[in-house]
Amino acid sequence: MSRLSKIQAILKNKELDALLVTSPYNLRYVSNFTGTTGLALITQEQAFFITDFRYTKQAADQAKGFEIVRNNGPIFDEVKKIVESKGLIQLGFEDTHVSFRSFDQLETMLDCDLIPSSGIVEELREIKDESEIAIIKKACEIADAGFKYILDYIKPGVSEIEIANKLDFHMRELGATGVSFETIVASGYRSAMPHGVASEKLIEQGDFVTLDFGCYYNGYVSDMTRTVSVGEPLPKLKEIYKIVLEAQLKVLEEAKAGMTGIEVDRIARDVISSYGYGDYFGHSNGHGIGLEIHEGPNTSQKAPKKLVVGNVITNEPGIYLDGIGGVRIEDDLIITATGNEILTHSTKELIIL
Repeated sequence: MSRLSKIQAILKNKELDALLVTSPYNLRYVSNFTGTTGLALITQEQAFFITDFRYTKQAADQAKGFEIVRNNGPIFDEVKKIVESKGLIQLGFEDTHVSFRSFDQLETMLDCDLIPSSGIVEELREIKDESEIAIIKKACEIADAGFKYILDYIKPGVSEIEIANKLDFHMRELGATGVSFETIVASGYRSAMPHGVASEKLIEQGDFVTLDFGCYYNGYVSDMTRTVSVGEPLPKLKEIYKIVLEAQLKVLEEAKAGMTGIEVDRIARDVISSYGYGDYFGHSNGHGIGLEIHEGPNTSQKAPKKLVVGNVITNEPGIYLDGIGGVRIEDDLIITATGNEILTHSTKELIIL
């Protein structure tokens, strides 16, 4: 069943006449459209893609199964015409993506009920098909190659931002279209900052350096973290590295379909807590990735949803000690019929540069 057919089946089940898709990520998922201006109106029987003259040819080539509608004036004017011509009464809209101003416009213009319907497309996106998995694997290959490359540039006297820039540019040279998020390079005391994006701080002898990065490839992301040491690290840092690695490997060993996000998170959390560092692991153990760097499903203390085959999630436990440093080790993995398959393959043994 096509993505479009799945959405139309959901609309029938929910007794919605149509769904207005405005999220650019959801738009790409349902239509394959990669332009920057457009929206989709999907009814139980038809699908319309509305865009302006700049993208009508591109939409016709990419949005198979959609009737292409060109808007010469405000794009919502075309939505109104379709709603009226089709007699739509219950129109779902993506309430987490629509601004208050846009909602106000729609409510004023349309003579139908606007039904908050975020999550319809997002839930479909959580289960990746073979083509999506192949793309994500390529994005992970680029990230792995980027990590191998950047190790030669991590040395005392080099700034975090220099390292981040070299890594970002190299991933582009390998085919990435961009970075998944602002690259994190956090060294020394800054490695205790889980989201310590690269700064002007210079690398020093004895620093732990945490690199959290990824890239976009053909619309899909990778996301990995490795922590390395510049010279011999403090014994305390070696201790927490060993613990985080144990927790991370335990998740890789046990994560499988049917487990809830809470259960997966607990695997890593129990290991870290058993060593007395539970209070220093403050974030969730992972999240879904795909068209966005953060999407469902999550693996956290507040994620009761069960994993299913086709979910692609991160596995990223960490320990962070203020004033000393921190460790995070992260891989991307896909949930399979037999457990899980790791997609990022850089070594996780402690590298001492």
